Amino acid sequence: MAEYEWYLSDLKKVKKNNYKVFSCFSCGGGSSMGYKLAGFDVIGNCEIDKRINEIYIKNHNPKYNYCMGIQEMNKLKDFPDELYRLDVLDGSPPCSTFSMAGQREENWGKSKKFREGQASQILDDLFFEFIDLAAILKPKVIVAENVKGLIMGNAKGYVNLIIKKFEDIGYKVQLFLLNAATMGVPQKRERVFFIATRKDIQFQKLILNFNEKPIKYGEIKDSEYKPFGKDTMIYNRWKKRIKNDSNLGDTVKRTENGKISSFNTQYLKDDRVPNTIAAGGSLPVRFDVPGYATERDIKIIQTFPQDYDFLGSNVQYICGMSVPPIMMKKIAEQVKIQLLDKLLK
Repeated sequence: MAEYEWYLSDLKKVKKNNYKVFSCFSCGGGSSMGYKLAGFDVIGNCEIDKRINEIYIKNHNPKYNYCMGIQEMNKLKDFPDELYRLDVLDGSPPCSTFSMAGQREENWGKSKKFREGQASQILDDLFFEFIDLAAILKPKVIVAENVKGLIMGNAKGYVNLIIKKFEDIGYKVQLFLLNAATMGVPQKRERVFFIATRKDIQFQKLILNFNEKPIKYGEIKDSEYKPFGKDTMIYNRWKKRIKNDSNLGDTVKRTENGKISSFNTQYLKDDRVPNTIAAGGSLPVRFDVPGYATERDIKIIQTFPQDYDFLGSNVQYICGMSVPPIMMKKIAEQVKIQLLDKLLK
């Protein structure tokens, strides 16, 4: 079985190491699963959304669970001793205001609610709250994931502030722009990773070079698909596609007098690596057959386990909000080998 097609039950076969991880903004546990696949013990999580936290507990059974905003967690007076002896503090601060999609600068500094109805938050501040928690727990290593847009244009100013705050609390920082498609994930997904190490520990510089062979959709596609209705608008548009169309929007623009719509509905083509699985919008559309990708397709493209229990929630949303587990596995393996294992020698 390929690395990207796996089951939660497979974690029982993974050789464990003694390194402990706590995950913030854990969502469905994409990063948690990556650490577990690399042999780490993910001992707890923090997640503000009650429904998603239920899903995390169902699949991960964390020893320490904090269903609250990270701001609330930072206000707690005391934590279990294990949390003060972490090897890795992991986090993916919500990042939509830094995304390259939409009018991002206009959203900076504004409070936002997610569709689940959770507490309103100013997303720009959450990265700094995450660093505040690191200052309290003082883990050996911090791994923080975010969108590529964080290092683009005016957002670079935030990066400089983030780096300064890491340095102020006693950490050295390295930035990596990584593409999941070079890391054994059948998906083009570029993300920025901040990897910070404590200054009082003699860590070497981390090197991350991933050059795995891209995995095309034709290699992983489901034998099934969700067919369009024969009289639907999407079916009539799909019939007009041509080879050069990358998404449904290309087809619409070309055939409907320049109409702009459906550019977020990607075509899954046998000879191409799938684009990023987004949390919102339409399911990806198959180019070879008249229908949508299946939930199996989404889980494979995101490298989520096939036996993951979504508790009835939208599979695309949970997957799109999460770090691909295999992507995080590859990073965790290098953090173990290059950083943490060196301390034992």
